[in-house]
Amino acid sequence: MTVLELSRRTQQQKGKSLKSIAQAVYRWHPEPPFFYGWVVLGAAGVGAFIATSVAQTVFGGVQDLIAGDMSWDRKTIALAATFGTWSSGLTMPFIGKMVDRFGPRWMMLLAALLVGFGSIYLAGAQTIWQFFFAYLVVRSVAGPNLQNLVPRTIAVNFFTKRRNLAMGITSLNRIVGESANIQIITALSSAFSWRTAYRTLGFIAVPLALPIFLLVRHRPEEVGQFPDGENIQGDDYNSSTPSLLNEPKWTVKEIISLPPFWFILMGEFVAVTATSMVIFQVVPFLTDGGMSHSAAAGALTLGNLLGGISVPIWGWLTDRFTTKRIAVIIIASSIAPTLLFMTVNSGTLGFPLVVIWTTITCVVFVLGSMMLGTVFGRNSFGTATGITGPSRTAAMGLGPTVGAYAVTWTESYDPIFVAATAGYLLAIALYLSVRSETFQ
Repeated sequence: MTVLELSRRTQQQKGKSLKSIAQAVYRWHPEPPFFYGWVVLGAAGVGAFIATSVAQTVFGGVQDLIAGDMSWDRKTIALAATFGTWSSGLTMPFIGKMVDRFGPRWMMLLAALLVGFGSIYLAGAQTIWQFFFAYLVVRSVAGPNLQNLVPRTIAVNFFTKRRNLAMGITSLNRIVGESANIQIITALSSAFSWRTAYRTLGFIAVPLALPIFLLVRHRPEEVGQFPDGENIQGDDYNSSTPSLLNEPKWTVKEIISLPPFWFILMGEFVAVTATSMVIFQVVPFLTDGGMSHSAAAGALTLGNLLGGISVPIWGWLTDRFTTKRIAVIIIASSIAPTLLFMTVNSGTLGFPLVVIWTTITCVVFVLGSMMLGTVFGRNSFGTATGITGPSRTAAMGLGPTVGAYAVTWTESYDPIFVAATAGYLLAIALYLSVRSETFQ
């Protein structure tokens, strides 16, 4: 054997060894003594923390800090939030089909890295065009991949009997992330600047992409389990257990042909528009009433946290009762505190009212997904949610802009509270119109 042949064989062996190591790392996963679905939901929580640094609620809480530094008004920040949310919605149909087909691992990894580096770039923006470009790009991947569509698809894939509870936990992940980011950005902005805050969050996000990639899986079958934690036992497996093969796979044409799909889509659009319109203005509402920015942000944070805790509870209830009935109860409960905003002194009673209102309305953003998960199952949930994505994110983007301009033109917050109340009443009527044998 010549020296050249020996060198070539050595290189081939090294290549095979590196490939084997890479495959071992890719296939590795922990083996906890409990259902792996809970591990995946925890990993999704890390992704939610990364994504919510640029979430609409967080932007609403820190908008005055950015506007003051850049010498902009609130309408400019609201417009950035609107365009960012809409860019997120435009990518959802594509991402929904991708996650149903290929799974979430690489999608969440790349999204986490892009959000990290994008936040660092956003922190250095000097012009409105740089700011808008960075925010739009980051939002277009952060929301669908790390915050809502993909994590909810994971929940639907791993859980059947506790599907809405799991979906509620993904919302809790988002809300905890928003609450943490509001406080982090507010604290760092007060001590240094909003630029330091986003640069710091960007450097934190990049290494956090690795555990997400290592832990996330597409379906429980990849780790030797079935939905809800029943282990695979060959021929002894109970065929009556819900499985991938027992659920139909809906095409886009079939999905959009169902009347319940459209009632859910329209009800979600109206409810989300109403909620996002108010939630983006609650901090300015309190500060204009004489409250400090830190106290106002604290009210939003506390309400978000309490709301996040309540979402899995509502999910647990929808797993035991009809999803439609629980949705109507939640939206109806939002009307009274919305109307009370017009009568209370924002500087005194505004704090507890914001906490109560936010606690109740946090679940509004996930109600539509809970309904879709019940109807379409884990084979088609990503596709169905992707189709509704543009509508949902259009609503989330429309609310802040409409609210900001309404407050500016009328010099009063009352119009947005009246409009939100009307929206909740319409959403109730639309959800009550849902009729389907598959809908529970």
